Amino acid sequence: MTLVCDILVRADMILTQDPLRSIVEQGGIAITGNTIMDVGDWESINARYHAESTINLGNSLIMPGLVNAHTHAAMTLLRGVADDLPLMEWLTKHIFPVEQHLTAEFVELGALLACAEMTRLGTTSFCDMYLLEDATYSAVDKAGLRILGGEGIFMFPSPAYPNTERGFEIVRELHDKWKNHPRIAQSVMPHAVYTTTPEILTRCRELAEELDIPLNIHLGETVTETEQCLKAFGKRPVQYAHDLGLLSPRTTIAHAVDLTDAEIDLLAETGTVVAHNPESNMKLASGIANIPYMLEKGVKVSLGTDGAASNNALNMFTEMTSCALLHKVRCMDPTCAPAQAVLDMATIGGAAAMHRTDIGSIAPGMKADIIALDLNAPNLLPMHNPVSHAVYAATGAEVRMTMVAGQILYNDGKFLKIDYPSLVSEIRSLRDWVRGKLA
Repeated sequence: MTLVCDILVRADMILTQDPLRSIVEQGGIAITGNTIMDVGDWESINARYHAESTINLGNSLIMPGLVNAHTHAAMTLLRGVADDLPLMEWLTKHIFPVEQHLTAEFVELGALLACAEMTRLGTTSFCDMYLLEDATYSAVDKAGLRILGGEGIFMFPSPAYPNTERGFEIVRELHDKWKNHPRIAQSVMPHAVYTTTPEILTRCRELAEELDIPLNIHLGETVTETEQCLKAFGKRPVQYAHDLGLLSPRTTIAHAVDLTDAEIDLLAETGTVVAHNPESNMKLASGIANIPYMLEKGVKVSLGTDGAASNNALNMFTEMTSCALLHKVRCMDPTCAPAQAVLDMATIGGAAAMHRTDIGSIAPGMKADIIALDLNAPNLLPMHNPVSHAVYAATGAEVRMTMVAGQILYNDGKFLKIDYPSLVSEIRSLRDWVRGKLA
């Protein structure tokens, strides 16, 4: 009996990231609506399904779309404006002052640029904390990507609100506005321990529990943060957050650099997810998170770029390379952070950070969030090991197709949802505005 589906996708190789980490040569994927119906060898899939359309990608590697587990999308507008500085100086003397002048229009343009960059480089989902986040959601709605986002909550005014009380109201309003959107999900996102109070963090936890949504926070990012937390509250950041009830399976903490082994054990015990940002942490000299120990203890680890002002790219392929190499040299052990573990961070681990069980792999019932890499690219030849190539050889430039929820967003050099020439023109016109705020 022949089954009906919307799309059949064919490629020379499929890297599934399923529980068995199956790799299918001469493979096919059956898609109906936004969901993968089946995956297997092409002859079997083609015989089993009749489709309205068939996409033959030929000598390509299909793999799950990558998940950027921590970023600030609209900070593309600030890419390169304040480099080579430590975190606190970079943040307080350069970034925060410009951000105070942001408008919803500017945030939407910056977020749309980020969506274009991520789409082009094979990222299909991302976790985002920023200001005027409603504008970021509008950009994502247009661009076709998948997001878990949240308005950053601070103890001081932001461009989105005059006081923290209004910030909490905005979180509720955004949840009500977007909760039925198929690709946009909401999280409660207090910025950090040094930009909030115990009362604010407690309210954030209570709100996340009330709405039954995730909670995201920067935590344990630098030694300076630890010193400030000890001085203000008499506790290190992880213990401080835990005592306020923040560590739980609904929580993702970004960075987790300055942690003791006991604190990592606590993350494992509480089911807290970690978003690792190796390139941003290296650029700001924040330190190196002890990811090998986290993985050993069973902590769910994802991978993120952080914002484009501190990376300075939103490229998950180069982030995977940096992650693998950084930990090998830190441990002085070439078996540390193997390619499969790093790829897991960028796919399955990313799904954990998004608090979703239907993305991160190619298998029946999963969302049709897939990308295709051109295997004719010289740096991907010859093909011995697709996992190795994805982590160590690919740069993102090999991405020839990006699909989210069964919709093609980028195909062989063309954006199908974003008016990219118009976006380029608008972004260029904002350069003088940014420079004026830096003067």
